[in-house]
Amino acid sequence: MKQYIVNEKGKRLDAYIASQDEEITRTSAQRLIEQGNILVNGKKQKVSYKVSISDIITIEEVKPQEIELKAQEIPIEIIYEDTDIIVVNKPKGMVVHPANGNPDGTLVNAIMAICKDSLSGIGGEIRPGIVHRLDKDTSGLLIVAKNDKAHVNMSEQIKNHEVKKTYIALVRGCIKENEATIDMPIGRSNSDRKKMAVNKNGKNAVTHIKVLKRYDKYTLLEINIETGRTHQIRVHLSHIGFTVIGDYIYSNGKNEFGVVGQCLHAKELEFKHPISGNDMKLQASLPEYFEDILKKLDK
Repeated sequence: MKQYIVNEKGKRLDAYIASQDEEITRTSAQRLIEQGNILVNGKKQKVSYKVSISDIITIEEVKPQEIELKAQEIPIEIIYEDTDIIVVNKPKGMVVHPANGNPDGTLVNAIMAICKDSLSGIGGEIRPGIVHRLDKDTSGLLIVAKNDKAHVNMSEQIKNHEVKKTYIALVRGCIKENEATIDMPIGRSNSDRKKMAVNKNGKNAVTHIKVLKRYDKYTLLEINIETGRTHQIRVHLSHIGFTVIGDYIYSNGKNEFGVVGQCLHAKELEFKHPISGNDMKLQASLPEYFEDILKKLDK
């Protein structure tokens, strides 16, 4: 339990707590206040409560949620690891966290075996340490937080579009423009609620594409995204008529190379280390199946 005696007046309760305790962000303070874990003079108050001089603020200790998952020894490439974060190269076909139909064999199960008890609990029971996601059949770099402070910081960087995510994709068709920006909102498809689509009532989504190489009937792209909407890259590319190779959902099942998985790879991440503030730039090579397809096209 922590206690603070207020020495100023007029500041919102959540803002005051965040200014006094470096381990608690304003968002975390709001959640604790709403849960009744923060009291003012022994009583619950609203987040918007304005503190007064001599108010006694009590912060009750919150026991971390017990994570009932089993660690599994699953081979996975570690690109970077320290005491605060671990960055892995997720293979295609691996789900990030357990869900209906995928109770185990996920990235979370693999990470638990590597990190043991050193994972942030902010993501909840089934998503310990998970800061962002990749689709099941998308490969590449993914950041996992080992403690809550790192988790909060990385989440804020992603929210503020401060993490640069670079993908490589192989699409059907030849794109004429060397560079282009797709700025179209994405939401649930009106015709199929299991799919996403460009939807005027959806959320803002921005994708930047750059041609790396043109083949006879295909184009290799470098892609940067400003936002992280569900299936964003696949939806945007499909909407403009250039579907990702191996994408069954947005290509109507077409798969001329017989690949299990997508030719969509999260190649590079640029961000600031959540604790040290150092600039980080990490890369992951294209998976073998992706390289094999490119070699076939080069012949």
